[in-house]
Amino acid sequence: MPARRPDILWIVTTQWRGQACGFAGDPNARTPALDAFARRAVVFAQAVSNHPFGPFARALLLTGRLSPANGVADYWDPLPRNSDTIARRLAAAGYVTAFFGKWHLAPRDPSVPLVGDTHARQVVAPEDRGGFELWEGFESGFQLNDPWLHGTHLPQPVQFPGYQSDVLCARAAAHLRGGSERPRFTYVSLEAPHPPYAAPVPADIAAQDPAALMLAPNVPRGGPVEAEARRELAGYYRHIAATDRAIGALLAAVDHASTAVFITSAHGDMHGAHGLFRKGWPHEESIRVPLVASWPGCVPGGTDTPVALADLPTTALALAGLPAPAGWIGCDLMSCAYGDDRRIPLSMPSAPPFPKQCPHAWDGFRTRAEKRIAHPDGRPWLHFDLTTDPGEQRNLAAPPP
Repeated sequence: MPARRPDILWIVTTQWRGQACGFAGDPNARTPALDAFARRAVVFAQAVSNHPFGPFARALLLTGRLSPANGVADYWDPLPRNSDTIARRLAAAGYVTAFFGKWHLAPRDPSVPLVGDTHARQVVAPEDRGGFELWEGFESGFQLNDPWLHGTHLPQPVQFPGYQSDVLCARAAAHLRGGSERPRFTYVSLEAPHPPYAAPVPADIAAQDPAALMLAPNVPRGGPVEAEARRELAGYYRHIAATDRAIGALLAAVDHASTAVFITSAHGDMHGAHGLFRKGWPHEESIRVPLVASWPGCVPGGTDTPVALADLPTTALALAGLPAPAGWIGCDLMSCAYGDDRRIPLSMPSAPPFPKQCPHAWDGFRTRAEKRIAHPDGRPWLHFDLTTDPGEQRNLAAPPP
């Protein structure tokens, strides 16, 4: 009798930059759960988000295709209902598919506030849920506490008390503990550590002194940028600590001998680097994401070979014994097929009109050695030699002074 195919678990956070983990060397980050997982997993130290903005990154994860080819060209575009998603492909292969958490891909009203109950309580129609057999979540709203959940078994939104990451991870853990004769694909989508950074966290998560935080050298000192970065990072790292603990509780419910686990983020956050804030920028603080993974039989360790979010859906199909369809740009993270000289496509297909975000679209690529970014009309914008200038201090695309 053939061996059962492994269960697959994705844990995808929001705005958690790749540098902000204890195992990555960040002195401010308190991530004991992720650090412990990293010791028995594979750490992809040069993982990036192909599109460092929420809806574009989420559409890519579900479809294996870059924006706008996946149907999401603008921040407000919903995922097309007929999308060929990873959930539909795995379901056709016999997997139980389940989604918990932030969706951010349904039709939305752009006239209402981004932060608040309106999007948090918006009902995502079953036809807009990407083909998941079990779906339980919310559209968006950035309510990091007491989330409103609805879905397959909750026809109308119900508010659940507690920190959002705790609530979602607990409900996903209960689903996994329930057992299944069929292999399972479970996608847990967390909003934290996305703003508002001042949102409360569990009371026993210790506060951090903004003045004591260690800032990267590329954060300008002695002015409003440093002050804002310190203020925001103090809240950011508390949300990271709280979400790390929630993820640890979820990982405790996983049978790691039979489950492939992937932990990452949709994108990062500038936090004052180069004097900039938020995401959408092509700089490392915005595009780099944590990616830690384990699968049955994996050899723990680390690699600095460039990989990307686009690799997750392709790897999920490989775990299920399925080929990637034409148009999926990702590689199988379990193999060496992606190579050290790989060029990873990066882009912002459009510029959402929100404060502090990158104000225009761009296109480019990243390898281990360099990154090149151009304006939509092809004019060079940024070129960095990452081998000699990992902090991106010298823009080689700019004319010499």
